[in-house]
Amino acid sequence: MISRIGQSVFDTVQSTGQNINDALFGAPIRLGVTGLARSGKTVFITSLVANLLAGGRMPQLNALAQGRVELVFLQQQPDDTVARFDYETHLGALTSPTPCWPENTKGISQLRLTLRIRPEGFLGGLRGTVLQHIDIIDYPGEWLLDLTLLEKSYEEWSASALANVDMRDIGADYATLLAQTDGSAAFSEQNAKALATTYGRYLTQARLAGFPDLTPGRFLLPGDLAGSPVITFGPLRSLDKASKTSLYREMRRRYDAYKDKVVRPFFRDHFSKIDRQIVLIDMLDTLATGPQATKDLRNSLRDLLKAFRTGRNSILSKFFIGNRVEKILFAATKADHIPQSQHKDMAALIQAFVDDAARAAQFSGAQTASMAIASLRSTTETEQTHNGLSLECVRGTDLETGKQVAVFPGKLPQNPQSILSEAEQAIDNWSLSDFSTLKFAPPKDALRAGEGMAHIRLDQAAQFLFGDKL
Repeated sequence: MISRIGQSVFDTVQSTGQNINDALFGAPIRLGVTGLARSGKTVFITSLVANLLAGGRMPQLNALAQGRVELVFLQQQPDDTVARFDYETHLGALTSPTPCWPENTKGISQLRLTLRIRPEGFLGGLRGTVLQHIDIIDYPGEWLLDLTLLEKSYEEWSASALANVDMRDIGADYATLLAQTDGSAAFSEQNAKALATTYGRYLTQARLAGFPDLTPGRFLLPGDLAGSPVITFGPLRSLDKASKTSLYREMRRRYDAYKDKVVRPFFRDHFSKIDRQIVLIDMLDTLATGPQATKDLRNSLRDLLKAFRTGRNSILSKFFIGNRVEKILFAATKADHIPQSQHKDMAALIQAFVDDAARAAQFSGAQTASMAIASLRSTTETEQTHNGLSLECVRGTDLETGKQVAVFPGKLPQNPQSILSEAEQAIDNWSLSDFSTLKFAPPKDALRAGEGMAHIRLDQAAQFLFGDKL
């Protein structure tokens, strides 16, 4: 008993000492990287690290452009309880003789990058070089969406989930099972498993179809929770009265347990320590999926911003209440899939999607920005003539066939409000019904010695996220 009390006191003192040291002498930059399904988190981190190590292709990162970064190197994993981001394996996939995209994020991982920098100004010259750590924390976007559950009751989550199930063909199996399920009946593990398994299949299909509302996220990435009661539940129609032994009450209890034992620990142990955040979004695939997916994406992004504890960090705030997210960048990925002339329209769409929530974050002292990027450029631009018209196209290697193709994806609207209005009304005459995106393979010779990897605005993203600290 005494030893446990002593260890607890030691841990508290050690944590307090680390907070004071970080606040007074400079903490690592804790950069959270997440994104919704298929948004390219792994490629973003791999390309960012490769380009910083190479010191090339980053002219908009001021510290590099000014020649103040003397050395960049990888450090040992800073947290013994978190997996290391497998940078070398992911880089190998992108730079192999037959390059391929690396595997998707399946859990939380971390990587520490250290920069030796000459500070700016006269005092910087007196101080000499300093070391700045950047801790990159990679976690699945599905886990980020789970944070929105903290403010939702089981009834609220079920109503929202079932509304989506009812309006989608892929929800037919769950709708059928639900019609055969009596929530007021006595609980049985067999019924709970059937609900969880069928709802999990629906979420998997929803992700493949491009829909962003994918909670609970651990249904898709269960890890060591697979088969546990905490992820063996499903949404049910609301009941006014249900006994303590009913299926309904047990489903509600397990949902609450999921929030308490899965979502809150993630927020406490990982998410609350982040002070800079990038959210990657595959906007193009969402638009190609249709108005309902576009509306769902907007709602998800609004909810995500509410989950962030935003504001400016200071010595007192870090010491007493922990980190706040100072900067959030919403990045529309795969900008290389459309001509450069449309990039401003792509960024304007993202900005319009998060505008209301971004204003609230800015009011609390955080900075937000929206940007169109490509972490690794896999196409070049070209012009093709069709029916006497010159079209701006992109050319690359078709991921499925391996052949070189030129594609005209369609035109994004110059006025994002028109798309938002169509999405809200879920109209059948979707103005982007002809819009399409092709999956391109990574380019050969993606990494060149001393140059890094070709990208679009990766350096601008880095400057916004942590350039002010260099």
